[in-house]
Amino acid sequence: MRSELIWSKALEINRLAIDSGAVIPLETNKYITDYNNSDYELRFLKSPLPKYLIEYGPKANPFIPWDSRLEIETINDSHILILNKYPVQIGHMLLITNGWMPQNGWLNVVDFEAISKVDNDTSGLWFFNSSKEAGASQPHRHFQLLRRNNSEIICPRYNWFNSLLFDHKNIKSDISSSIAIRARDKKNNTKADELFNAYKSMCSDMELGDENNHKKPLKPYNLLITKDWIALVLRFTDKSYGFSINALGFAGYFLGTKSSNIDILTKYGPDKILKQVVAPADSILF
Repeated sequence: MRSELIWSKALEINRLAIDSGAVIPLETNKYITDYNNSDYELRFLKSPLPKYLIEYGPKANPFIPWDSRLEIETINDSHILILNKYPVQIGHMLLITNGWMPQNGWLNVVDFEAISKVDNDTSGLWFFNSSKEAGASQPHRHFQLLRRNNSEIICPRYNWFNSLLFDHKNIKSDISSSIAIRARDKKNNTKADELFNAYKSMCSDMELGDENNHKKPLKPYNLLITKDWIALVLRFTDKSYGFSINALGFAGYFLGTKSSNIDILTKYGPDKILKQVVAPADSILF
C-alpha cells in the first residue's frame, strides 16, 4: 500500500496555486459514453486551448526557472515534481529535470530513478512525449503523471494494452505493429533498473538506434507506464482528423476542438484516429 504523501501534498499545493492564479484548470465537457464498455473518453474544451500548449519552442522555458508556486518537492536532486499549470485533471503532475535536458534525447537511468521514487509513493498513469511529432509542447525534458487510486481503471485502453501484452501476434489492429510493450516485474516493479532496461529493450526492438551511435532516438515516440506494463509507441506526426494526439490519445483520452472530426472517432473508434499518427516499425524518419 502506497502512502500517497506526495498526492496529499499535491492537492494542498494545487488549492493554493489555483487561489494565486498559478494553476489555471482547463474546463471541459465530457462526451457521454458508457465508460466501462468504451475504449476512449472524449472531452471538449469550454474555451480555446492556451497558445503555450499548442506552440513548440523556441520560446521562454517555463522550467528554468520553474514557478515555485507549482513546486511539490525535489526528487533525487536531479528532478523536480511540479503541478501542470493548465490541467484537465486536478493534481496533474510534471516530473521535470532541474537542469536542461532535451525532451528528444535519450532517457537515462536517472530519469527512471526519479519516476520510481515518485511511483513508490503515488502511482497512476505515467506518460512521455518525445518531441513535437509525438505531441510534446515543451522541449525541456518532462514526464507526466495522472494519479489513479486502486479502484480506478488506469485509462480507457488499459484492457486493450493488456491484450496486446499477452497476445501481440493475434491482435487485429492497425497500430499494434507500431507498439512495443513489456510486462512489469510484479516483484521488482518499483525499481528503476527494471524500467530502464525495458525502455532500452523496446528502443532496440523498434529500431530507434542506441546512445552509443546516435545523439538522439531516430524516431519520435510516446511512452505509457502503468503498474503492469510499459509501452512505447512509434510516431510520425501529432495531428489526425483535427485532433492533437500525444501519449494520452493511445491511452484513450481525446480532447476535442471545433476542428476535430468527432464523427470519425465515434463511428470507427480510436484506432481510426491513431492510425494516422503512428510510424511503421520499420520506418526511419530522421
